[in-house]
Amino acid sequence: MNKGKKGKPFIFPNSFILAIGYIRYSFHLPYRQTEGIIKATGKRLPSNSPSYGHICKRINKLSIDIKRDGTGDGDDLMISIVSTGIKVTNRGQWMSEKWNKQNRKGYLKIHVAVDIKTKEVLALEITDEKVHDSKMLKKLVNNVLDNQDKKKIKSVLADGAYDSNTNFKYLEDKKVIPVIKVRRNSIVSIRNSRLRNKEVRLQTIEDDRLKWKKKRNYGHRWMAETAFSTIKRMFGEYTSASRFQNMVKEMMIKVSLYNLFRII
Repeated sequence: MNKGKKGKPFIFPNSFILAIGYIRYSFHLPYRQTEGIIKATGKRLPSNSPSYGHICKRINKLSIDIKRDGTGDGDDLMISIVSTGIKVTNRGQWMSEKWNKQNRKGYLKIHVAVDIKTKEVLALEITDEKVHDSKMLKKLVNNVLDNQDKKKIKSVLADGAYDSNTNFKYLEDKKVIPVIKVRRNSIVSIRNSRLRNKEVRLQTIEDDRLKWKKKRNYGHRWMAETAFSTIKRMFGEYTSASRFQNMVKEMMIKVSLYNLFRII
């Protein structure tokens, strides 16, 4: 297509670059090996197939969309919100113990909202380790609501790290049932939202937390942990990028590929 063309040449489409990114992270390949695979398998590509530098630049400029395409049943969503850590280096335990090298680079914190029926990641936020889990609930729920045209969120399942009066008030305004474990020393207060006082009565005052878990299906919260376990086993527990913005892009591609495998 570029032969004899005047002006700016055509570039490889983003869908092709994204497919290359899927190949790279699926097989844990460096950029140079990824370039070799594209040249070896893409016989019908132009002679100037993308180099490893071109692939790296284009992948880190992609706009990744992890939302689903409307598949699934018509029931309202029940989502589980949880976070986990991803290492930013693959130094290994032997080097840390041998040379007493502590990880001073911190780690990435991955916050997700997962559909407990399909185990698909509906919303993703990536921060550093200093951001508390409870600060991300509102943003995750908003992302899910923005990406769903007709479906509504029936309930949100989360552990005690998300127990805050702000989160309960927000979910009450959105007409979402909060299935959040409250602290054992929580009390009923006029300063709390109505829903949080209700949860405090059910979990602490009546002292029947097991009954509450069965009634609210709190055990389904582990579906999000299952999704995290799958992602780490598929793609590893660390990132290969060195810059924070590139680490974010890498994790978004991995989660997007995970969702694609779930659909297949």
